[in-house]
Amino acid sequence: MANARCQRPKLDEQLLLMYRQYATLYIIFIVDNGENELAILDLIQVFVEAMDRCFNAVCELDLIFNMHKIHYILNEIIVGGMVIETNLDDILSRYKEQCKLENESDQQIQGIKAMAKLRHQINLEGHIKTLQKNLKQGLKTATKT
Repeated sequence: MANARCQRPKLDEQLLLMYRQYATLYIIFIVDNGENELAILDLIQVFVEAMDRCFNAVCELDLIFNMHKIHYILNEIIVGGMVIETNLDDILSRYKEQCKLENESDQQIQGIKAMAKLRHQINLEGHIKTLQKNLKQGLKTATKT
């Protein structure tokens, strides 16, 4: 069961610190004083459920080693301080699209690295220069005879 609390930071009375505890995870949002507290708690719930589905039982290590993926999820939910999506299926489909693009990009980068390594190993430019030099020498000796 999740614990939820609201607390006013002492730095600024215009802000409200809201958090929920899920096992060992604490999800904290700092919002404007005028925000609906129940809506923010629901937003935290949506965020945690989305992470839970993406990481199959989210834990601290998922947050640490996949911060960019956490940002993908949060950016699908909130844009410019406005909540734009709370439907988990839509959030997850966009997340999967982003992961697919990331994997394709990684594969392309690996392909480019492999080609560069192969090119370095083969040294085509050096072989072509050697062939040109040998061809010129062969033509010179052929014209002399």
